[in-house]
Amino acid sequence: MPAPTLVAVAHGSRDPRSAATVAALMDQVRAVRPDVPAHLAFLDLNAPSVGQVLDAVAGSGETRAVVVPLLLGSAFHARVDLPGLLAEATARQRRLQVVQADVLGADPRLVSVLHNRVDAVCAAHGWTTPDDNVGVALAAVGSSSAAANRTTARLARRFATQTGYRTEVCFVTAQPSLTRAVRRLRARGAGKLLVTPWFLAPGLLTDRLLAEDPGLPHAAVLGPDPALAEVVWNRYDAAAAGNLPLSA
Repeated sequence: MPAPTLVAVAHGSRDPRSAATVAALMDQVRAVRPDVPAHLAFLDLNAPSVGQVLDAVAGSGETRAVVVPLLLGSAFHARVDLPGLLAEATARQRRLQVVQADVLGADPRLVSVLHNRVDAVCAAHGWTTPDDNVGVALAAVGSSSAAANRTTARLARRFATQTGYRTEVCFVTAQPSLTRAVRRLRARGAGKLLVTPWFLAPGLLTDRLLAEDPGLPHAAVLGPDPALAEVVWNRYDAAAAGNLPLSA
């Protein structure tokens, strides 16, 4: 039996840099397994939509698809928005079996990518690493879900443990803010500060983060990166092996 089609679903953004970054990531994903059909869809603001891609997959004669959310957190988009869109699509395309995979999440490989981004900033500024004087503000979007924000806070603690960098979490749309994280890092004795965005792609929110404290160096976003492509296929494999379709 042919492997299920991969449908990777990104959030979407009005900023063209975001879609371009995700498209570059998908080029890396396809290069890993060129024999498996792989498509990109968006939850909002960009085309094609999730429904359009799944309709096209069904129209091509495919009967199985694994949907991988290109999301770093398991909050409203992953738990409510995407399942709703998949339910609508499978109600139209009753011969198509769809499985929703887990989000990318705080995978250890992505934490390693984050570490590489921070090390690159330190190298560019001539800061030796590890350096007790370096403080990292790990910045994420933020969520209305307190549980999702606590997960990001745990990520920041794990990053600090693995790398030795003094680290404080902050959010663009929730508290604590970047300003507060910087204040905490300075209180802890950090004199060399940088911001590392826990974002898949650049966009309006990373620009807002930069505007909040433009004097600080900001590390690059996570993607595209071969490690991200590897995680995407891991999520695909786990969901395909579980064989739990949303429709039959």
